[in-house]
Amino acid sequence: MSRITKRFAETRSKGRSALVPYVTAGDPSPDVTVPLMHDLVAARADLLELGVPFSDPMADGPVIQQACERALSHGTSLRDVMGMVRVFREHDQDTPVVLMGYLNPVERMGVEVFAEAAAAAGVDGVLMVDLPPEESGDWTGVLERVGIDPIFLIAPTTTDKRLRQVSAAARGFIYYVSLKGVTGSQTLDTAELGNRLESIRALTALPLGVGFGIRDANTAASVARVADAVVVGSAIVQLVTRFPQAPEQFRAAAADLVREMRAAMDKARVAEVPAPA
Repeated sequence: MSRITKRFAETRSKGRSALVPYVTAGDPSPDVTVPLMHDLVAARADLLELGVPFSDPMADGPVIQQACERALSHGTSLRDVMGMVRVFREHDQDTPVVLMGYLNPVERMGVEVFAEAAAAAGVDGVLMVDLPPEESGDWTGVLERVGIDPIFLIAPTTTDKRLRQVSAAARGFIYYVSLKGVTGSQTLDTAELGNRLESIRALTALPLGVGFGIRDANTAASVARVADAVVVGSAIVQLVTRFPQAPEQFRAAAADLVREMRAAMDKARVAEVPAPA
């Protein structure tokens, strides 16, 4: 059982939605990333999503695009990101870590080389934004051989046929992109989201994590009522710009936001449980 599967089994057994903060590796500087990861776990994050900086992050809005630019300005590479995970694992063997990025750096390294290095570093899952399930056969096979969960995106427009393809290829969980747009855009309709997730669950048994459009603790709590996991990215990453010369303050603000979200999510889930007769 992978760390991701184990963690979702734990959260489901407790009747709670997992909280998955996203940060861009190397932003605002490479030496901040590992301490920040530990801060987020201490703030009760359940899984961590670590963005691999890329020069053309097509699925991401301005906040994460700028984070990638800052990380790349420090020379943060794919190997550096895996090195960060390796250092994180020196003190945390339990929290699942998912790498999120784009295919180009992986293909330049070589899929086999990447998979082996990622597994050795302690990576648990990989989500390549621009890899469609129809072209993922070799990719998923390589990852599964080294014990890494391949994770895929679905969207409000995903057909039932495609969802079945994704479900067959994916492991760990499925990432539901809640909005028709890039990260950090638009406003989330949680009632519509709940209806859509209910229909998706008829076609897959994998946990459903929801990302895009989760801006604050109230939104996180609303999503937690209907999703297996709440993924928050831009709301955390944009805090970097509030403390451009104070990384310690950025880390504290990021941890505070995650802590607020976790508390709101737990309260929302508890509120759904009927009181004893």
